[in-house]
Amino acid sequence: MRSTVFRATAAALLASALYALFVDSAQASRAHASNGRPVDAIASARMPVDTPQGHADFALDLSADWNTPQPQIVRAVIVLHGRLRNADDYFRTAQRAREAAGGDPASTLLIAPQFLSTDDARVFHSPPDLLSWHANAWMGGAQAKTGAPIGAYAVLDVIAHRLADKQRFPNLKTIVFAGHSGGAQVLQRYALASDAPDELARAGIDVRFVVASPSSYAYFDAQRPVAFDAASCPGFDNWKYGLQARPAFLRERSPEQLEARYAQRHILYLVGGEDHDPNSASLDKSCAAMAQGPQRLARAESFFDYLQRRNPGALNQRFHVVPGVGHNEARMLTSHCALNMMFDVGSCDD
Repeated sequence: MRSTVFRATAAALLASALYALFVDSAQASRAHASNGRPVDAIASARMPVDTPQGHADFALDLSADWNTPQPQIVRAVIVLHGRLRNADDYFRTAQRAREAAGGDPASTLLIAPQFLSTDDARVFHSPPDLLSWHANAWMGGAQAKTGAPIGAYAVLDVIAHRLADKQRFPNLKTIVFAGHSGGAQVLQRYALASDAPDELARAGIDVRFVVASPSSYAYFDAQRPVAFDAASCPGFDNWKYGLQARPAFLRERSPEQLEARYAQRHILYLVGGEDHDPNSASLDKSCAAMAQGPQRLARAESFFDYLQRRNPGALNQRFHVVPGVGHNEARMLTSHCALNMMFDVGSCDD
């Protein structure tokens, strides 16, 4: 039986690799598009978002109807797009990852949120209550410009709490947030900022994060791996690169408290071994980002080293370089290590 399962999983992984290569060229050309280019499609499902800031709807793709009880669901995987806001591509990647992992697909709910820009909403004549953001301001957790002034992290909180609803998901045990590039930037800050992972842990739900190849990270103090002139880059330690000038909802805790909590988050950091192009069109080249390293691979290695030095023996996190992969979400999120974190299959050493 074990050899049969292994062959099936290996075949699925091969199919996923071929799929990743197929979409690589298509997504590479799209990655050079302006941030202002409207999306090709808006996700089909809608989630009501009720917060003290108001009520609105949010666009997302789902693999099952989460408005009715889903007792067969034991795991939810939430895949977060990058600056192109191409939730449809990320949803297909999540489907490929689930297929590669094997097991019963009906037991895993796939969710692809879509943080639309106001241009997206305008081009598609979206209703006024649909959440959309100015350009890619959602990547810093900003409030929406249409629908209601609801922040991006609040939307992710609503998703998490909906999944924790025992009336809908009585057997859910694991929630995985997985993001690549701009989506990974959001998730790294969300893991730092949100109370939801703690609340869900108390309800018996394991919350995990896959942070793959972001352009930058939020540091906890003014240390940086690259020597630079701080006087010429006065905002290098401001949010979203650091904790100075952070939003009001983060000021309730000190940097030390935020770091201690963050160190306990269940996080896997991934980066491609070939994701080291300092001239990448999508790389953040601001002085605040350049203080973290010249390119994504260096920035990822430096940030994890920083965390290890500051939290010896207290870090609930892993780091893995995916060999032979550049800046490609399909190949990163279907890698052995990503599948291990998302679906508890294989290992990062496979």
